[in-house]
Amino acid sequence: MTSTLYTIDTIEADDGTQQPNEALWSPAGKDAIDHGFVAHDGLLIAGIGYEDEEPDEFVTLGHGHTWTAIAAAADKWMDHCHPTVVPETYTRPPVEQHAVFIRHPHPDHPCGCEWEGQWRVVCVPSTEPGAVAVSIMSRPGGAR
Repeated sequence: MTSTLYTIDTIEADDGTQQPNEALWSPAGKDAIDHGFVAHDGLLIAGIGYEDEEPDEFVTLGHGHTWTAIAAAADKWMDHCHPTVVPETYTRPPVEQHAVFIRHPHPDHPCGCEWEGQWRVVCVPSTEPGAVAVSIMSRPGGAR
């Protein structure tokens, strides 16, 4: 995930409103779980990074979750995706931001780019089209 703000490319719709000109995705329900999110106590959480590596950060949909709840959800995600890793003690609280999830058409689209996986999360101002509230938490050893 990038910590610099990202500007969404927009186009003007027939009614004059600005709409995203990118394939934005709002993870929800079974679709989110099918794409790597884990549901835990009402939270949807995912590790950010490469599929075969331990993540440096986690993203949880929404704001207002307690630090304890997000840490427990992160442990649940790690247990699901990396069951051999010992749970960590989280020392930094989550940061509430807004982000967009950009969905790439892999593996069905033969574009030849270097994306691995199907989605990216990038921080954006709350006013950007498609922005959703997220809470982001770094792992103790993760970069921030």
